[in-house]
Amino acid sequence: MSATPTSAFSLDLADVAIVGGGLAGLTLAIHLRQRNPDLSIHVIERREHPVREAAFKVGESTVEIGAHYLSEVLGFREHLDTCHLRKFGFRFFFSDKRADVDRCTEIGVSRVLPTPSWQIDRGRFENFLAGHARELGVQLHGGAVVRQLELGEATAPHRVAFEQGGRAHHLSARWLVDASGRAGLLKRKLGLARKNEHDANAVWWRVAGHVDPQNWSEDAEWLQRCDPPDRWRSTNHMCGPGYWVWLIPLSSGSHSIGIVCDAKMHPIETMNSHDKAMQWLALHQPKVAEALADSRHQLQDFMFLRDYSYDCAQVFSDQRWAITGEAGVFLDPFYSPGTDFIAIANTYICDLVERDRAGSPIAARAQVYQQLFASFYENTLPLYQDQYALFGDAQVMPLKVIWDYTYYWALLSPLFFAGRLTDISVLSRLREPFALGRKLNLEMQALFAESARRPPRDACGAGRLLDQREIDWFHEMNRALTDIYDSAAFEALIVRNVERMQSLAVEITARAPFATAPTTDPPTALLDASWYTEAV
Repeated sequence: MSATPTSAFSLDLADVAIVGGGLAGLTLAIHLRQRNPDLSIHVIERREHPVREAAFKVGESTVEIGAHYLSEVLGFREHLDTCHLRKFGFRFFFSDKRADVDRCTEIGVSRVLPTPSWQIDRGRFENFLAGHARELGVQLHGGAVVRQLELGEATAPHRVAFEQGGRAHHLSARWLVDASGRAGLLKRKLGLARKNEHDANAVWWRVAGHVDPQNWSEDAEWLQRCDPPDRWRSTNHMCGPGYWVWLIPLSSGSHSIGIVCDAKMHPIETMNSHDKAMQWLALHQPKVAEALADSRHQLQDFMFLRDYSYDCAQVFSDQRWAITGEAGVFLDPFYSPGTDFIAIANTYICDLVERDRAGSPIAARAQVYQQLFASFYENTLPLYQDQYALFGDAQVMPLKVIWDYTYYWALLSPLFFAGRLTDISVLSRLREPFALGRKLNLEMQALFAESARRPPRDACGAGRLLDQREIDWFHEMNRALTDIYDSAAFEALIVRNVERMQSLAVEITARAPFATAPTTDPPTALLDASWYTEAV
């Protein structure tokens, strides 16, 4: 910082200062400004925009909550449709050490489900967000390094000291939001960092050109299973014991590759360079390694991250500060929940800022939102923790995937789509079904974790497609997310969803390979026999 700092702008009080101008910070600034056009917002970002496309950040795959936030809440559907790729759902191949991927068990949809999601080029999208934020009147300070955060006491403003272009600047603001990513500036300052018990690592890189699984087979039946035959547009998960590999296409013409592993089963030291990662792929996913060896797939970047999952003791405060995005919590990339949690946090922050601006007390609200956000995190973490050993099990893992989707679409997704996240009265009336849904999920995840400690059941030789699109109730749960409900209809929907969870839990427990004792078939069959067929 300069010895004699000179401010580049007025020290007049801003309404909101956002530290970090990535996906979380820019979407929050836009969200706030769209709802409150006269709100003064400053975003302080280390990078200059425009940033480079493709080789930029992870978080390219969206799922329903995050996709809905970007497309409908913020209104960016046209940009997503024209400048990014409509996702062909999640797709899973149980292909550890197999080159004949077309003879491995595959989970996915043969046709896209009704509620859309996208594969996002983060560089391209954040350039778009930065431009849109400026058009809305957000003050974006690029190429700026934060030097100090000072929280004001009582009603005093917060202060941010930062350096930009070799000059020192100071900004005062009524609200301070940390969106600084893994730097976690405010979290570190306040000592809020908290570890969890999910010990996993990741490496990732981008290559030029798209990697198309359709090129991995000459089997006409296999090639025509999907309509259109665009497996490459899926978030493809190549699964094995203790790991999965992601393949995500980007609209700028690149492909994102990642290896995500249980730290105990696949140490980061075996893959923490591109050469090591390619050697690891050659052993565990030889077809992927073969495809990437093509000279057309020029390497664009390479990164690795140890122990990527973490928690935060608090993200919302009635003292007019908040944390969003990876500056607060991060779970796991397996089901792409990162943008979901940005959407949820930003929704709560907008509500608190608006209530405070209107002169309403926010202490009780901030406490409730903190409890809700923490519960969403704590109830999602068991989907990943102690589960990675199961990822190579082609008998049990398909059942877990169906359960995890059902849980996500039954409770949290409807809350967000229906705009009920901040509706305390509805949430209070739904306390019992939500508690039952949480209990069911914890019980099922414990069952899956127990199964993960047994030898995997391998059905790779079957060459079967477990087509989620053909499960009528599953398709309908996805479609119904976009329906409009009054309070009574919404509460009835949640009750029905939990009842379906109960039926599915009974069926899976009774018929799955890990059933501990013979049990008569449950009264309602939600999945056909192919989902339970033992390996031969």
